[in-house]
Amino acid sequence: MPEQLSLTLTLIFLGFVALYLLIRRQLQQIFQSRDDDTLIEWLKTTQGDLNQLQQSLTQTLNTSNQNVTNTLQQSYQQLHQRLDNAAKVISELKNETGKFSEIGRSMQDLQDFLNSPKLRGNLGETVLNDLLSQILPKQAFSLQHRFQSGDIVDAAIKTQSGIIPIDSKFPMENFTKMNQSDSSKERDQYHRQFINDVKKHIRAISTKYIRTEEGTLDFALMYIPSETIYYDIAATSPEIQDYSQAKRVLPVSPSTFYAFLRTILVSFEGQRIAQEAQLILKSLRDIQKTSHEFADKLSILQKHITNANSNMTAISSDFHKLQTKIDSTSSLPAPEEKLLSD
Repeated sequence: MPEQLSLTLTLIFLGFVALYLLIRRQLQQIFQSRDDDTLIEWLKTTQGDLNQLQQSLTQTLNTSNQNVTNTLQQSYQQLHQRLDNAAKVISELKNETGKFSEIGRSMQDLQDFLNSPKLRGNLGETVLNDLLSQILPKQAFSLQHRFQSGDIVDAAIKTQSGIIPIDSKFPMENFTKMNQSDSSKERDQYHRQFINDVKKHIRAISTKYIRTEEGTLDFALMYIPSETIYYDIAATSPEIQDYSQAKRVLPVSPSTFYAFLRTILVSFEGQRIAQEAQLILKSLRDIQKTSHEFADKLSILQKHITNANSNMTAISSDFHKLQTKIDSTSSLPAPEEKLLSD
């Protein structure tokens, strides 16, 4: 719209300039000739040209004004529509912003709620229980394992070599404060406090849960519920790694703990296969023993059958001889009746 208006004004200005130059040139020619008739004729012609030019300019201006008016109306309508759309979008954004603010407050409330060490410990135990239940058979682990001292570890894996204690109450308050702080000095301070907290926790795990006299192995697991914290310790806190090795406490994250459990499961499968192999071998030995006994009895039975067959043959032969003798008596003469009467 501004470009069209500027073009129209430029054309009008150029028209006036051209008309001015034309009139000036013709006036100079008339004054030089000093012919009154020519001057009068020129004035009449000029008057007619001016009238035509005025009409043309008026028509051009009217057309330009109409175009400008139409353009302004269209632009106004488009602008009005865009403003309405913008108002709707802004209204929707306000509503969404309100929802996000509400979600933000809810998340903050949830975060404050989860900052409770006891609650976070319970959540850690729940996650730990889920991991153990998904991978290991139920008889291979226990929760809230109690020692003779009265100390209770969150979980314990039962292996053929011994019990593996697992603690899930990891101290992460100062780590959270370190990430939320904007001051490098405060971050360094919270980081030192975090290292001290972790060392203290490692020492407590080693003291309370590694009890070989009660059937545990000579190490324990410290479950860290966050991959970020686990890798931050591995990257920036080598003293924690050295201290945990000295205290025989192995830090594990969710992913490394999963791999550890898979390894334990493989060992359980190996034990199960070995036990089943022993049972199969025992069954084969029992079958072998039974087969030998059956062979002995079969041999004895065969001897008895052989003896019985021999006896049967002898008896049959004797019976045949006896029958022959009995049959031979039928050829003897019958005694006389007299002799019988005497």
